[in-house]
Amino acid sequence: MKPLKNKVSITLDSDIIEQLKLLAEQDDRSFSQYINMILKEYLTQADKKKEA
Repeated sequence: MKPLKNKVSITLDSDIIEQLKLLAEQDDRSFSQYINMILKEYLTQADKKKEA
């Protein structure tokens, strides 16, 4: 069973959007998938720092 997803609205700087779109395309992912992936990685690293 896939995890439930929620739609959110955020405001990002134009230069960040362009960089993320380029990186997502290079990784063969959608913009949304790419943002989700990098946020998960960030949160995993943040949790590791808390445990240290």
